[in-house]
Amino acid sequence: MASSNITEAPLCLNWCANSFNMTYAKIELSVIISIFSMTMGIVSNSLALAILVKAYRHFKLKSKASFLLFATGLVITDFLGHLINGSIVMLVYSLHKDWDTFDPHKILCGFFGGCMVFFGLSPLLLGSVMAVERCIGVTNPIFHSTKLTSRHMKKLLALVWLFAIFIAVLPVMAKRPYEVQESKSWCFFKIKNKRDWVDVFFPLLFSTLGLASLFISILCNTVTGVTLIRSKMRSEKHRQGRSHHFEMICQLLAIMLVSCICWGPLLVIVKIGSTDSQNNVSCERMLPAVRMATWNQILDPWVYILLRKAVLKKLFIITRRCCGYKILNLYKWNCSSMKCSMKMTAMSSQPGLVPESSIRSVMPDIVINGTVPCS
Repeated sequence: MASSNITEAPLCLNWCANSFNMTYAKIELSVIISIFSMTMGIVSNSLALAILVKAYRHFKLKSKASFLLFATGLVITDFLGHLINGSIVMLVYSLHKDWDTFDPHKILCGFFGGCMVFFGLSPLLLGSVMAVERCIGVTNPIFHSTKLTSRHMKKLLALVWLFAIFIAVLPVMAKRPYEVQESKSWCFFKIKNKRDWVDVFFPLLFSTLGLASLFISILCNTVTGVTLIRSKMRSEKHRQGRSHHFEMICQLLAIMLVSCICWGPLLVIVKIGSTDSQNNVSCERMLPAVRMATWNQILDPWVYILLRKAVLKKLFIITRRCCGYKILNLYKWNCSSMKCSMKMTAMSSQPGLVPESSIRSVMPDIVINGTVPCS
């Protein structure tokens, strides 16, 4: 017995040391990911904010001003989200995630959970409001220019923020405070061990509002895109006046795509977890979904940095030079030749209306030069 205890003791010490090293490595990796995400978010949103403020001053009295106002509000929200939430996460890791010691009354956890809800719900709501605003601006421009003034848009932006704050403080008002999650690195709604329907209601409300915002964005952006394509096919005269519409719809589609990819998994997991009575939602599923959702606030500003009119125009020129210039010329030549052939056929079928000499004078130019003299 004594010899077996002596041989098992080093094995136990090695196992404990290995498990400690693995845990420490996971914590260190989580800290590195949090620092990288926070730094990238702050830098990206600062750069995008400078671009949007400059553009808002330029378009202050035009139809693009409302869109730029909401876009600026979205970037400010993302910036503050990374700054506040990232700072709290760094504090939690620096105190070794010992919530019972540094937050016995759960004051910091309540504030952290409220920030998670507010800075998560605000970008989704703002994205849907921006999609609705662009849809009205494209489908009904007279109503948009006369009724949706800059003052109304500023009030609407403030209402969106106030509504998100109300949803964030609602659990505290109902005396159902936020709880530390299994990873002990963040706070959120009570997902497991729910007591009654109130614990089910709050996460279900959050996920429903988020999914509804994504659905509204998809619907309005689809209507806006179809309307713009139809108007361009109908008339080529006002192509220059509608170029800023296409720039904004490209940005909206990119925001919608980023939001669906980043926020979709977390919203679905929260919705399933709020209605699941068997508590099958685990930390291994929630934590990666939360980290993916934080990338929404990193990628949003790059939409405004990259998908600007000047950048899109340069990309179009480069693409046309690389592969599209010859195809475009060939397409124009074929279309023009077809039109001219139809015109010649119509002229030759009515010899009494058009002199034969004019037909002969046109045909050699087509055959020899490959050019089309008719319009």
